[in-house]
Amino acid sequence: MVLAVPAEAEGTRVDRVLADLFPDQSRSRVAAWIKDGRVLIDGHPVRPSTAVTAGQSLEVDVPAPPRVDVAPQPVPIVVVHADDAVIVVDKAAGQVVHPGAGNPDGTVLNGLLQRFGALSNVGAPERPGVVHRIDAGTSGLLVFARTDAAHQHLARQFSAHSVERVYLALAWDYGIQDAGTLETCHARHPKDRRRFTGATGRGKPAITHWKVLERLTPCAWLELRLETGRTHQIRVHLAEAGHPLVGDATYGRRRRIERPVTLRQRGFELGLTRQALHAARLGFEHPDGRWLIFDSPVPADIEAARRALGGRAT
Repeated sequence: MVLAVPAEAEGTRVDRVLADLFPDQSRSRVAAWIKDGRVLIDGHPVRPSTAVTAGQSLEVDVPAPPRVDVAPQPVPIVVVHADDAVIVVDKAAGQVVHPGAGNPDGTVLNGLLQRFGALSNVGAPERPGVVHRIDAGTSGLLVFARTDAAHQHLARQFSAHSVERVYLALAWDYGIQDAGTLETCHARHPKDRRRFTGATGRGKPAITHWKVLERLTPCAWLELRLETGRTHQIRVHLAEAGHPLVGDATYGRRRRIERPVTLRQRGFELGLTRQALHAARLGFEHPDGRWLIFDSPVPADIEAARRALGGRAT
């Protein structure tokens, strides 16, 4: 495919020009085209940062859509909304979002492919339709894209931090303030590749806003709003601020619960077998322009821990 660089693109990076010319493709996808030598300007290879000049000949060898190897499987999933563009799922704790190391199948994505067929091809070929993720041990709401256009529309909102994401969590209360913001850099832990840390001068910015909804000594019931969405962000922020999530075996602190006595008999940290974190609200602009918002009730295991500590009914 041969195109002429439009006048309004004068001086713009070629990867941005391609992203505008191919709106159904991600910036990372067109950058891969450039790296693979599929993009030429006036017959010469370029770099993603190469600035273009109006009228130049832009030759693009668009590759075939990547082959998807994720097998459809009859995985039980809770779908709270589905239309021709998007699917919203209320993921159960313990479910993995998509196949990966140690989890080759049986994921939410396998179930969606079984139920709905093909999803968007934007992004990694082994993760069709996946716009964002939450940890296996975290429950709650996720949106998936059925079309490439919908995927791009949603991805732009996540990039602009305009998606509403509200989490509820039970954390250890070591003097946590009533409300505040945690803002750090966020990168993989230098000594443990399975973990992340904000105690670093490098990485991507991570911002979490929190508010105490209820104090349940020795814990606090929190509402958290994500401004960014880094891997393990809430878990890292709270743990490194001294208030780890109850039940978080990776970032939490093991401690003996003395009261009430019934909780002491229920095992690790109030009897929870996963971190007490729930993606309770998700709001975004649908590709047709509507603002959609979804709420998920607090799961039974987290609610039981709250009530055992004297929490009010949600």
